[in-house]
Amino acid sequence: MSRRKVPDTPVEVMVDLLTKAKDLAAACSTVPEELKTHLQRALDIASGLDDYLEEMATPESEPLAELYEKTVSHDWDQVYKEGKTMFRLPKECITGHVEGQTLKMLIHMSQAKRVLEVGMFTGYGALSMAEGLPEDGCLVACELEPYLKEFAQPIFDKSPHGKKITVKTGSAMDTLKELAAAGEQFDMVFIDADKNNYINYYNFIMDNNLLRLRGVICVDNSLFKARVYLKDSTDSNGLALREFNQFVCKDPRVEQVIVPLRDGISLIRRVSVSSPAQNTITNDEVFRGVRGRPILDRMRLDGKVAYVTGGGQGIGRAFAHALGEAGAKVAIVDLDQAKAEAVAQELFLKGIHAISISADISKSDDVQKMMDTIVSKWGAVHVGCNNAGINMNSASEDTTLEEWDQTFGVNLRGTFMCCQAAGRVMLKQGYGKIINTASMASLIVPHPQKQLSYNTSKAGVVKLTQTLGTEWIDRGVRVNCISPGIVDTPLIHSENLRPLVQRWLSDIPAGRLAQVTDLQAAVVYLASDASDYMTGHNLVIEGGQSLW
Repeated sequence: MSRRKVPDTPVEVMVDLLTKAKDLAAACSTVPEELKTHLQRALDIASGLDDYLEEMATPESEPLAELYEKTVSHDWDQVYKEGKTMFRLPKECITGHVEGQTLKMLIHMSQAKRVLEVGMFTGYGALSMAEGLPEDGCLVACELEPYLKEFAQPIFDKSPHGKKITVKTGSAMDTLKELAAAGEQFDMVFIDADKNNYINYYNFIMDNNLLRLRGVICVDNSLFKARVYLKDSTDSNGLALREFNQFVCKDPRVEQVIVPLRDGISLIRRVSVSSPAQNTITNDEVFRGVRGRPILDRMRLDGKVAYVTGGGQGIGRAFAHALGEAGAKVAIVDLDQAKAEAVAQELFLKGIHAISISADISKSDDVQKMMDTIVSKWGAVHVGCNNAGINMNSASEDTTLEEWDQTFGVNLRGTFMCCQAAGRVMLKQGYGKIINTASMASLIVPHPQKQLSYNTSKAGVVKLTQTLGTEWIDRGVRVNCISPGIVDTPLIHSENLRPLVQRWLSDIPAGRLAQVTDLQAAVVYLASDASDYMTGHNLVIEGGQSLW
């Protein structure tokens, strides 16, 4: 549904001028028809733009629609006359549907978790951005008028995202000083307040590191009715914003671009200083980042090819998601083809390239076929995550050779064959990361369960990892392993194991079982360039259980 547009944006001004020109031309018999046609065509293009942008934008949520209607139907003149606001607030100040979706999209694109808004009005922009924040994200809105907090709060309370918003009333500069004194930092800052103070807000934010490294500042109204670039402009707000735009353009701390959406949005990105003064700054890789990449970038896996055995469920599924979210293409390998396909489909829905492979890693032919399939599909193997394993509990005196052989066939022999097959590819490449799943059982004897075959096989995985890690590191291949503690899976809550849970919890200083998500960062670290100097290491993640 078409809405009343905010007046006086550059496009609105052009529409108004073109309408007047068309009417004058129509009233004058000497104006050529061709000129009238061109004027009408220009008017059609200009007048149709905003409606089309709104039509093509993702529909707003119900709380946003309600907040918009509440704002535009409110009698702001009467509110001012009654002394409820310090200033006469035009309803046209509201952030619109398209701009709200733009801000929400920027939150998603920048992966922001903490947002600062300077100037809230009725909260449409704040709620739009809050909808883009993760569940644990937060938005601090600075608003001079207490009445506006009271106005917006009922709508915030209706939205599941409203709890992310904290409104601080009073002087925005005073709030900025409080945030700076508390050491707060934000991933994104949105400035939409009194225009004459834009440059002061901006400088305070930059000078006091309220914007984190590589954070983004969005500034509204930076084209301000076209008055920032019209040479004959005398408007004080336009001149203030012209000065602001020029200042930011020359600031070596940032890069900026102005997007001509409505009344203009400046996107300002904080950048690292490229040429620091040598007498005060040590200009090395600690300062610049290794090959210019900050630490979190070094943990990205973009362009890498990974596989995860046992990837159809549990720890393997969590590893596959983590590697994919970090940027890798992922092959899901599992004995159960249906489970592998289900996880590959999950990754596909998240925009991650993935394939499923059915393989029994205790069989050498299956292992080689797995490796050939991955190389044929993607041309390389950069990360090998050998996670598949089995556990068959029995007292040592009752452990059969069949149980022993089956356990070792998967847990140790299978891991070795996967390491060897992946290693041969990686050694030719001159680069690779192999991550084996061992167990806390490689360090201690978990109890009261009896699992001789499992404990011994996992101790073997650690020694296998240490040996390969030392043999291959000088040829670019690192081999490490992860030893999880007891992981909370559906099997743990089965009738047979449920009675043991309380006993295990009493042995774990953390007071809880591990979740598969507790292991995800470890596999990404070991798969990334950030761990290049680590090899043969057993990374233990067990809530302290092996220390007691």
